[in-house]
Amino acid sequence: MTNEKPSFAIVMVNYKTLELTKISLSLLKQHIDAGLIASTTEVWVVDNDSQDASTDYLRSLDWIHLIERKAAGKEQGFAAHGHALDVVLSKVNCQYLFLMHTDTFIYQPKVFEILLANLKSQPNVVATGCLEQINRGYLRSYWRLVSRFCKHYSRRAVRFLGINGREPKPYKEQYIKSFFALWDVSWMKENKLTFFMQNRIPGYALQDIALETGRNVKHISAMQLFKYLDHVEAGTVGLVAGYDDMNRRVKRKLALLKKYQ
Repeated sequence: MTNEKPSFAIVMVNYKTLELTKISLSLLKQHIDAGLIASTTEVWVVDNDSQDASTDYLRSLDWIHLIERKAAGKEQGFAAHGHALDVVLSKVNCQYLFLMHTDTFIYQPKVFEILLANLKSQPNVVATGCLEQINRGYLRSYWRLVSRFCKHYSRRAVRFLGINGREPKPYKEQYIKSFFALWDVSWMKENKLTFFMQNRIPGYALQDIALETGRNVKHISAMQLFKYLDHVEAGTVGLVAGYDDMNRRVKRKLALLKKYQ
């Protein structure tokens, strides 16, 4: 490692996802070796007490900053992930931090430049990312919006009539997802903010605070983002939960593994 301050760092959190983690990190290493990502870029990986072959694999890599968290297994999934991100947040010495999941595969590193340009496009932008975890295309995206719209207002009507029913959820996605997102961590540190707050999914409360304080979160469309990367969508959750091979997400994971292996 050199003493030159990196322009950005990358962080991912591993928990028992050896196959996915290997591919994700191998692609990053290829881009770094080819000079497509600066050699000064720090790649941080937090192992959340996996105690399996994925931990041994990470220990074998001399080009990453590995942090092993021993208490993570006692936490809820999203809480463990959030605390892991905050450990890295306290250690990095750069303005920008890319969040990645171990089931995110970057095959065109130009995506780093695109998100950096998004974040720097306006002085009040503190984060950028995608609202969707996969690219559904126009038709599926439209159908998903319509069906969620109908479900939202049908639940509101049921509760209006005094009938016990489920709480209506927003029909539009509100938050950028952390499978690949960029944050201005200098702003976070200046305001003593962290990724895991209010016992919510990491980054969700942070985005609310950003908007409430006059900052902006800039979105990139799934159709644009997925020109440069693949994402299994809940691939890490699926592995840990033990989904069978007929599960839609597991099928997608197996297809992507076959593509990159």
